[in-house]
Amino acid sequence: MELGLTGKAAIVGGSSRGIGKAIALALAQEGCDVAICARGEDDLKTTAEEIRSQTGARVLPLVCDMSSYDDIQRLVREAAKTFGRIDIVVNNAGGPPPGTFDDFSEEEWQQAVDQNFLSAVRTTREALPHLRRQGGRVINITSVAVKQPIDSLILSNAVRLGVVGMAKTLSRQVGKDGITVNNVCPGNIATQRLLSLFKARAQREGRPFQEVLEEEESRTPTGSLGDPADVAALVAFLASNQARYISGATIQVDGASTTAVF
Repeated sequence: MELGLTGKAAIVGGSSRGIGKAIALALAQEGCDVAICARGEDDLKTTAEEIRSQTGARVLPLVCDMSSYDDIQRLVREAAKTFGRIDIVVNNAGGPPPGTFDDFSEEEWQQAVDQNFLSAVRTTREALPHLRRQGGRVINITSVAVKQPIDSLILSNAVRLGVVGMAKTLSRQVGKDGITVNNVCPGNIATQRLLSLFKARAQREGRPFQEVLEEEESRTPTGSLGDPADVAALVAFLASNQARYISGATIQVDGASTTAVF
């Protein structure tokens, strides 16, 4: 299927590794110029070179803390200056730490809001004038926790739902501009973050890591964890011309593990 992304420009948050990196690579493979960002400069440069060598795309690596409004403003400004346009914004940031209600201070709640809610608000707001020029795509990477809360992830459960509410409302306000706004909800995707959570759980329960991993795989009807490329494939489609009539949607990529109907 021809996705019609050649010559378009995308910003992908949190894209030096994991799901963000897979998304940036998928968009570059479809012909997009891609601005990638992360806090770690070395990983960012390495990822930029990998994507360039595999796709021949123009890749702009920018060090950016997604909880910093100043960094986000600079990210959008430099991407627009370099590529001359912005067509696609993928809001993605590393998730907040696991824990229960009693585990977190006021400062930790605020950090989660800044990193996983306001980052999406701010990046979208800065990019909207560019998206309105030719129509565009806003795609938020959230979590299956927005459909089925996870007991040990209260920060993620709370702030990511804010992104979904914002996106649903925004999709109705910018539809007339040819802009779509959607949310993608990864489930058990084999990223460094997920595997680190499994390792922490194994240590906490005094169990071998492999045992915990196999248990988690068995909970998914497909019998395995997903790959970051599985999420990237959906994002690339939602960014395409073919997805022009999909907006305000929240779609999980989880191998049917979520039991919620909607």
